[in-house]
This record gives sequence, structure tokens and C-alpha cells, in this order.
Amino acid sequence: MARILVVDDQHLIRSGIVTLLRTVDGLGPVVEAADGEEAVAAVLEHRPELVLMDIRMPRLSGLAAAERILALGLEPAPRIVVLTTFDEDEYVYAALRAGCSGFLLKDMPPAQLLGAVTATLSADLLVAPARVRRLVERHAGGRRPPVAPDAPAEPLTGREAEVLGFVARGLANDEIAAELSVSESTVKTHLHRVMTKLHLRSRAQAVVYAYETGIARVGDRPAHPSAPDRP
Repeated sequence: MARILVVDDQHLIRSGIVTLLRTVDGLGPVVEAADGEEAVAAVLEHRPELVLMDIRMPRLSGLAAAERILALGLEPAPRIVVLTTFDEDEYVYAALRAGCSGFLLKDMPPAQLLGAVTATLSADLLVAPARVRRLVERHAGGRRPPVAPDAPAEPLTGREAEVLGFVARGLANDEIAAELSVSESTVKTHLHRVMTKLHLRSRAQAVVYAYETGIARVGDRPAHPSAPDRP
């Protein structure tokens, strides 16, 4: 059973999400924190698998708290999903760049929120690839890659770069395997090496890296141009 941490400085929003999650059979304990400082302490104490965190909070912002949590080196590291509104694209981009796994809108319907939480516990990228792609294309130009300063300089192989490019276009592992005529386990191995070499913490962060370094480019053909953009 997965332990979940909900972080928001607005009591009504936080308690509402906590109450909703506690109604779901199969989820583990749901704990809460009121700001970023409390969030870091709660992660160390409770070791949640998933953190739902507001971006803008007093004392320590959600973005700063996420960076601290991901820098702790916990194994396994918690997946962090930021809670946001429509006017916070730059904050969301910064969160994905830092290694968060996705984002949720605070005003989404309860059933949709529950479905998203369940999905992120079993997948590395919470939000639809097309939405990540649009967000990254708006903000990636001219930025430095989201890699720690002490990251090793070992370059990607040609096949690893190719796999990363497919990830940036929104393909799932099985779709990449079909494109390359290899097994899905081979794709996973390549992707694991990419993440390890580049010190990347999430699939969303890998998409950001691909655009910021030119492995993927604005205007590249999307993976599924006609596919609906699911939340």
C-alpha cells in the first residue's frame, strides 16, 4: 500500500484532498504538511511513495521543497506531483525541470484526481505527453540542461539519444520498442542508462533535457498527432 503526503498551505484544500484519498481502498496512510519545510520533514519521517505538493507556499515554496526532497538521495525516491492552477506554467516547467513527475490542477473533479493519483503510482509520467510537450516547447529555448553541476561527462550513445528523442515525442516504452524493432526490456535498459548518465529523476525531466539540449526540437513530429490529449 502506497503512503501519500499532501502538502498545501490552504487548510481547506489540503484537508479536502486528504479526506478524499482516505476513502480509497488500497491506498496506504495519507499524511499532510502545511508548507515546504514541513514537507521535507514529513518525507524523512514517513517516506511516502507519492507527494502531492502545492507550488506556492510560505516559508519554503513547493519548488524549493521538491528540490530538497529529490536531493536527499532516498531510495526509492518519492514521486512528486505539483498541485497548480492554469496561470502557473513557469512554475510547473521549473518543477518538471527539477525532477517532479507531473502536475495536477487544483480544481479538477474528485474522480479525476483519484484516477490521476492511482495512475502516477504505477507510471513515471502523470500528465499526458502532449501537454508536457507543449509546456516544454514554450519554455525550453535557451535554457541550460537540468543536470547537476557535478554530473559525469559520459556521453549518450547514438541509440540512447534516439530512445530519449522518442521519449520526448511522447512514445511509451512499448511504442519505442516497435519503432526500433527491439524488445521493450531493451528500451528500458537504454532509458535506465540515459537516466543514470544524466542524473535525471523522472521521465518528465528527461523530456525537458531532450528539448534543452537539442535532442528534440520544437516542430518535431508528435508521436500521435491525432490522439486525444488526456489529463
